[in-house]
Amino acid sequence: MRSPLVIGNWKLNGSKQLVAALLGELQRSLVPYHHQCDVAVAPPCLYLDQAAALLGQEGLIALAAQNVDNHAQGAFTGEISASMLQEFQVTYVIIGHSERRAYHQESNALIAEKFACVKRAGLTPVLCIGETAAQRTEGATQAVCTAQLDAILQQSGISAFQGCVIAYEPLWAIGSGQSATPEQAQAVHQFIRESIAQQDANIAASVRLLYGGSVTAHNAQALYAMPDIDGLLVGGAALQADTFSSIVKQTVS
Repeated sequence: MRSPLVIGNWKLNGSKQLVAALLGELQRSLVPYHHQCDVAVAPPCLYLDQAAALLGQEGLIALAAQNVDNHAQGAFTGEISASMLQEFQVTYVIIGHSERRAYHQESNALIAEKFACVKRAGLTPVLCIGETAAQRTEGATQAVCTAQLDAILQQSGISAFQGCVIAYEPLWAIGSGQSATPEQAQAVHQFIRESIAQQDANIAASVRLLYGGSVTAHNAQALYAMPDIDGLLVGGAALQADTFSSIVKQTVS
């Protein structure tokens, strides 16, 4: 049985005041759902230390990082390694997010290297994959997702997917207010799981697949009701404690 997972990606938003207020509210509101749904938040890296201190060892909310470098150490100014993230109680690391692919020209090969670094550090990669509006119109959704998955397979093999998380985030839905319909999302999630099953059925059955792309309190329940959607990767709605709590609640109701 795959347990639900909801991750809030704060992106380039935050302040010390916001971190304290938002995490305080979330910890209070999410107590009833602690054993029913895994929850994580991904603040900007500058606030990971503060967030770790506020969350303590209770395990109610896990920490996720928004990015990681593909090197363990060295002369790579401005970068952050997986081993550094370990020291701040990070559990999940988001890699391959569409904004990293688009704005920082991160290739499938580079993302595969990051994936391998995260796995070696004992952390859980959250691999983001998805297509643009043009690619969807051309009928290339499956080909794009396959290429993004194949990069990991070629770098690390099918065993690397054991215990990892894959987030399908159609680029045309992110931040647009236009979410994929539950049926559209399910079709791609099913394809992803079946693609992995061709290599290893047991890993395919256990890997958690999340949907991300204009997730709100209004569409979360319908999305999560789909058989191959195991949780949600939430963007803007994660910055509002009541909205994010409502999304979590809908995965267990």
